[in-house]
Amino acid sequence: MGPTHTTTWAMGSLYTPPLGALYTPSLGALYTPLLGGRVGASAPRRRSAPWKLAEEAACRDDLSRLCPKHSWNNNLAVLECLQDRKEETEIAADCNHLLWNYKLNLTTDPKFESVAVEVCKTTISEIKECAAEERGKGYLVSCLVDHRGNISEYQCNQYITKMTSIVFSDYHLICGFMNKCRDDINSLHCGSINTGEKDLHSQGEVIECLEKGVVQEAEGGVGVAPIREDCKKAILRVAELSSDDFHLDRYLYFSCRDDRERFCENTPAGEGRVYKCLFNHKFEEAMSERCREALTTRQKLISQDYKVSYSLARACRADLKKQHCSVETPRARAREARLSYLLLCLESSVHRGRTVSGECQGEMLDYRRMLMEDFSLSPEIVLHCRGEIEAHCSGLHRKGRTLHCLMKVGRGDQAAIDEQCQKALQTLIQEADPGADYRIDRALNEACESVIQTACKHIRNGDPMILSCLMEHLYTDKMVEDCESRLLELQYFIARDWKLDPVLYKKCQGDASRLCHTPGWNDTSEIMPPGAVFSCLYRHANRSVDQGRRLSRDCKVEVQRILRQRALDVRLDPELQTRCMTDLGKWCSEKINAGQELDCLQDHLEDLVAECRDTVGDLTELESEDIQIEALLMRACEPVIHAYCHDVADTQQDSGDLMECLVQNKHQKEMNEKCAVGVTHFQLIQIKDFRFSYKFKMACKEDVLKLCPNIKKKVDVVLCLSTQVRNDTLQDAKEQKVSVKCRKQLRVEELEMSEDIRLEPELYESCKQDIHKLCPNVAFGSAQVKECLKEKKRQLSPKCHQRVFKLQEVEMMDPELDYQLMRVCRNMIRRYCTDSEGKSVLQCLKQNKNAELMDPKCKQLITKRQITQNTDYRLNPVLKKSCKADIPKFCQSILKKGGGDSELEGQVIACLKLKYADQRLSPDCEDQIRVILEESALDYRLDPQLQIHCTPEIARLCSEEAAAQEQTGQVEECLKFNLLKIKPEACKKEVLNMLKESKADIFVDPVLHTACALDIKHQCAAIPPGHGRQMSCLLDSMQDKRVRLQPECKKRLQDRIDMWGYAAKVAPADGFSDLAMQVMTSPSKNYLLASIGGGVALLFVLGLLCGRITKRLTQELKDR
Repeated sequence: MGPTHTTTWAMGSLYTPPLGALYTPSLGALYTPLLGGRVGASAPRRRSAPWKLAEEAACRDDLSRLCPKHSWNNNLAVLECLQDRKEETEIAADCNHLLWNYKLNLTTDPKFESVAVEVCKTTISEIKECAAEERGKGYLVSCLVDHRGNISEYQCNQYITKMTSIVFSDYHLICGFMNKCRDDINSLHCGSINTGEKDLHSQGEVIECLEKGVVQEAEGGVGVAPIREDCKKAILRVAELSSDDFHLDRYLYFSCRDDRERFCENTPAGEGRVYKCLFNHKFEEAMSERCREALTTRQKLISQDYKVSYSLARACRADLKKQHCSVETPRARAREARLSYLLLCLESSVHRGRTVSGECQGEMLDYRRMLMEDFSLSPEIVLHCRGEIEAHCSGLHRKGRTLHCLMKVGRGDQAAIDEQCQKALQTLIQEADPGADYRIDRALNEACESVIQTACKHIRNGDPMILSCLMEHLYTDKMVEDCESRLLELQYFIARDWKLDPVLYKKCQGDASRLCHTPGWNDTSEIMPPGAVFSCLYRHANRSVDQGRRLSRDCKVEVQRILRQRALDVRLDPELQTRCMTDLGKWCSEKINAGQELDCLQDHLEDLVAECRDTVGDLTELESEDIQIEALLMRACEPVIHAYCHDVADTQQDSGDLMECLVQNKHQKEMNEKCAVGVTHFQLIQIKDFRFSYKFKMACKEDVLKLCPNIKKKVDVVLCLSTQVRNDTLQDAKEQKVSVKCRKQLRVEELEMSEDIRLEPELYESCKQDIHKLCPNVAFGSAQVKECLKEKKRQLSPKCHQRVFKLQEVEMMDPELDYQLMRVCRNMIRRYCTDSEGKSVLQCLKQNKNAELMDPKCKQLITKRQITQNTDYRLNPVLKKSCKADIPKFCQSILKKGGGDSELEGQVIACLKLKYADQRLSPDCEDQIRVILEESALDYRLDPQLQIHCTPEIARLCSEEAAAQEQTGQVEECLKFNLLKIKPEACKKEVLNMLKESKADIFVDPVLHTACALDIKHQCAAIPPGHGRQMSCLLDSMQDKRVRLQPECKKRLQDRIDMWGYAAKVAPADGFSDLAMQVMTSPSKNYLLASIGGGVALLFVLGLLCGRITKRLTQELKDR
């Protein structure tokens, strides 16, 4: 450096028009700043004319090349032109140095200060801080620059604005900055004050280096030297002072000059507008990397001190004061100055319904969006999530993708996340509050734009309910994969703090405060952390009036909305995920589809650890009250609900009615597979605990406590209560122990359980292997598996056979529990049995089985039930009651042989049939056996013993008759006709029994009865049926030559006589009663009776004679 030279000039040269008009001529020569000498520059002479930079030889070439000629007469215009040149444009070193000395002399010369005193006299008196500054050291101008936003005086404002551009062009010129930051500049190697090493009049790079040091220290960078507190405050103050005009941030200005022209050409400078414009285009592809980096640094400073954003500080100044967010404390640039504090404090006011100006809310929205776009603006994220970013999210920096990647890791989709990182993410979501406006989350907004335009177009843009709308369309055709992922990632964190759902918070803040003792929106409480508040709310959601302390109606609606959302993904329920993490991994690791994890936990309820079991149980209990919480199920069942359950679905209070309706309509054509599976799943869950059946629980909870204490499983509770009801009924108790409302609901539960074998665990477990073996492809619904087991009863394992028999016994006693019968014959029951009690339905259907309008499917099922009843008298309640004395009297040996649990295969009924033929039964029993005989005579399948012993013979001899769709006794007639051809003795015996039975009553022989119907009407009308009376009448008429029977009747009677004759030969009478019956039914009855009578008379005479002879001999012996 050469020696320093001086020169003087008139002040007026600084302000030629238009700037010159600012100052009066009296100010023109107030001082003569010194110009430092330089190598190769001639010493300026003292001149009478104003000194001009344009006339200096050192800068003449650069001036001619870079600056328009009309600016040469204005020294400040020349200075601004040369220091704001294009980055790639160099100026001569001598000119550079000349400019430096010019600015330095301007800002440090005490006479320069006097201009400010004169021009800003009124302003200085108004700003106390500036009035108190010591004169002569340059502090006054610096203070005015600091407070330039409060300057209203026009001349002063223009003067200070111009001086600001000079001051901010070099950190040396900022009053006090060099003294505070000299050591930090050296420790951070941010530059040098030596001429030549840096562009002396544009050393914004030094400020940028220091700003990066502040940011890196906040982010916990490794090996970063700490910056002294005084320097840190000075750096933030410099950033704040340059917040209104991006020209004042020299490094950013030079880094973004081209980008400003590209993106913000029409954006006027001032009030931070250019900054905001550049921020909005930060992630555009055309944005230069250097400008993007400079913008990010400035955004990070805004995160540390909101005042670095001119527009935000100005827009929210009054609101911060009004809402008590700008507390003056010694740590003014610590917590209260952070952007996060400002956002949280003002958001809290908004959520509480307090007034925050629209301008301030608009600025907050911009900066909340900024935080969500770039994770690096949050020091805590950078500090605590560094490992996760490097491992999973590198290269995803732009447009919020890194943040969503971290959210994905936080959900547990990829790997475990550090607790501090998780906490930092949760804090950021609260600060940005995207739940209030989905547009804050740019990644979500872009991913879901198409879904919003189609599925949520009816909702106002920016409304908080947009997120709820998106959740309602999750896993639907309208949802796209990318939107689904971004939505779940965000909802995971919103679900962990109830305040982040603004609609829920608005509707429930009063309830939360009253019931859960929650702190304010921006406060925390160890007693009631944010994640626990929602759990508290839903525990109060289903309390009864008696329990008190219930949620308000509006809050309960919102709680149910959140529950519907959480049912879509178990990770949206923090309490459930935390308590069930181990069980999810153990039992449900392969369940990856929507809603499957919760279903899996419910399926394994008994296997879960205690705290998980309690949580799943509470949630299931809540679902039982309002199944609409199960959003996926509701979507699947929409057609059924619309067709059959819309009345209960439209009500605000569900109370279990909707699920009950769905269960009752499971067989409808609108019921699709997904809905049926979902409804059945819930039924299967309900049997695990009676609390899971809301209507049953509410109707019977007092009865359960009184009659079935300590019983938890619903199926056991139902059994306990139904047993009590049955016992009270059988004992004709004066008062039923089970309440009326419980008995009514108990009936509903019994009917619902009859639809699926899995709803009866003991039966299902006993028959599981049999089902797999014999009914592998049979659906569980509509009692189809039960029906399959019944049809293949002979092939079942003993344990399963016994359970199925018990099931049939219950169903025959109460046909309403026979799901298939009630479903298939529903219309026939309405037609023929409307007046019949539930337990008499099957009896009524049997009586109308052959009616002309009987449905064929129903008729077929009635026949199946008749076949079942005839296999064992215990399956025919009416017969069992009517013959309760006859069975042990005549069939005791069969009962002893069969045992209590084994099925008797129709042996008891066969025994009773024979006694009917012998006319030895009681009247009531005789009536029931007559009905059975009449039914089985028409259909051989109703005779179990005949089926067992004669199936091969039927197939061999009577295949055509057996194949007939309508059975009218053809098979029995065939067997009788082919009696001589039957080989197995057991079958032959059954056919002979049929012949014997037919003698007792002509109704038992439908073929003969049909052939002789006209003759019976004419010849035997006065003779009552039964005891073989009408058969004897026909036989007598056949022998009477005066009577002419119908040819077909006569032929059939002759056939029967021949059969009976053969039967008498191959099956002699077993006893006197059998012999008497054969005689009475013989065609030679009169001859036989006369012969028998003559024989008896002869014996009587012989007896008398023998008696007299014996008496005479005895007398003679005495006389001797």
